[in-house]
Amino acid sequence: MTTVSSPVAGRAIGLAAVPDPVFSGAMVGPGTAVDPVREPGVAVAPVNGVLVSLHPHAFVVVDDEGHGVLTHLGIDTVQLGGEGFEVLVHKGDTVMRGQGIVRWDPVAVEAAGKSAVCPVVALEATADSLADIVDSGVVAAGDTLFTWK
Repeated sequence: MTTVSSPVAGRAIGLAAVPDPVFSGAMVGPGTAVDPVREPGVAVAPVNGVLVSLHPHAFVVVDDEGHGVLTHLGIDTVQLGGEGFEVLVHKGDTVMRGQGIVRWDPVAVEAAGKSAVCPVVALEATADSLADIVDSGVVAAGDTLFTWK
């Protein structure tokens, strides 16, 4: 079983509240989302594993069970071309839960006209393989968002 932690501090809102139909419709996969605190911070690894995909606005960590977890920092933030994001690690690195991956500023993301909401998605998972999904309430970076069996 994989326990997936929040990569950012904020308020859990659930995938259905994400202002993007690809995420809200769980087309990428099931999971939840966090509306981050409005201050500069560091998005951290939600699981222990290998960083198989790394962009300034998004990253995927695959754990030793083969579970890939996507963290997307904001919505449509790929259009910012990396502006306001600082990558702290390298693709292919082995990372630990809670380790800093990307430094970013949700305020700058919103100032650029984008949503700062962060989907956290279980890639190639079925909805019934996730349990204890947190979709409301305040979360700290590192708090459990869901378990994946």
